[in-house]
Order: sequence, then structure tokens, then C-alpha cells
Amino acid sequence: MSWKPFREWITVVVVALVVAFGIRAALVQTYFIPSESMTPTLEVGDRLMVYKLAYSLGDVDRGDLVVFNRPPALMDTEIKDFVKRVIGLAGERVSAENGVLLVNGKPLEESYLKKDVRTEDFSEIWVPDNHIFVMGDNRPSSRDSRSFGPIHENRLVGEVFVRLWPLNTFGRP
Repeated sequence: MSWKPFREWITVVVVALVVAFGIRAALVQTYFIPSESMTPTLEVGDRLMVYKLAYSLGDVDRGDLVVFNRPPALMDTEIKDFVKRVIGLAGERVSAENGVLLVNGKPLEESYLKKDVRTEDFSEIWVPDNHIFVMGDNRPSSRDSRSFGPIHENRLVGEVFVRLWPLNTFGRP
């Protein structure tokens, strides 16, 4: 019996696995939510799928849920990647007055927040070119651009596009 067909089959399987894992590593990645900073949109323990090429192929939009590498101001934490919502874009001014979030002085409609959530007041922050201003949906329990400033777009890993777990919440968050 010849081993040649068997070796060819094994080679095809190995190459297919390498290609599949390479595509997965380049295109998508899964993430685990370790904290309450994004509740109620995302809960502790949720598993997310992130599209890593989203911002290589398109622009960041207000309201996007993004994963980014921890900013320099947070190097003291063990968490390497963060999930937050994009609030402000390059060239905009973000602030909060009387519990209302303002972008360029105008109230931002935030239908994703619980009705009783108020944003603690903070002074205006200007978002430089190639940066974004991000915040957690659970405003009182989130370390975000209010504390570490706008983040550079080169820190973006990708856009959250699906919640994988728990299964009863599977879909776009």
C-alpha cells in the first residue's frame, strides 16, 4: 500500500488549517468582557467577535463599539484591550453639562443608554486629528477618554460586530 495519497491528504488538511487560522487571525478575533463598563449593552462574561479590518477599509463612526489596545495612561492595568463606544471624532469637542453629553455644544442622542443614566459633568475636550473619544455605556463605572483622553486610531483593533455568547443574546450588540 502506498502512503503517497495519505501524505497528500494530510498536506491538504494541514495547509487548509493554516490558511483558516491565518484568515481568522487577520480578519476577526474574539474578546471577553471582563468588567461592567459597557452594561447594559454588554455584560460581564459576554464573548464578542471583532472585525479587525473594519477601519482599514472604512472610517470610524460615532456610536461604533470598538476594541482598542490600552492607552499609555493605563499601562498599570493587566487588561490589554478595551471595548468602548465612539462618542467624538477628530476635530470635535466633547463635554458634559448638567448630566447631558455634548458634542460640539449640542446634546448627543444616546438611545443605547438606560433612561436614568446621566453623564457626570466634565470640561470640554478637543479630539485631535487621527484620534477618537470613547466612553463606556455604564458611565459611573467606566475608565474612558474622560480619564485617559482621546485615543489614537492606530490603537484600534477593530469593530465589534457580533456577540457570540451567551447564546440567548447572540447577534449585533
